[in-house]
Amino acid sequence: MIIVQRILEVLFFLNCFALMALILLQMSEHSGLGGAFGAGMSSTVFGRDEVRDPKRTLTVALAAVFFVLGLVLSIL
Repeated sequence: MIIVQRILEVLFFLNCFALMALILLQMSEHSGLGGAFGAGMSSTVFGRDEVRDPKRTLTVALAAVFFVLGLVLSIL
């Protein structure tokens, strides 16, 4: 039981660092002073596609794993 708990703690720790790194890598919607005047959407005609953004999808998956591991570790 202790070995399973330690493995889950290591996975939780690695997940935390991956989640922090991925969040810091994502581009801000209002990047810099130009974002205040609409320059943040100048990369495409209609803005960036939020639905098919792989970083956003991976962030949601890592957040779900974070919550599940946190719940499981609190029970153990």
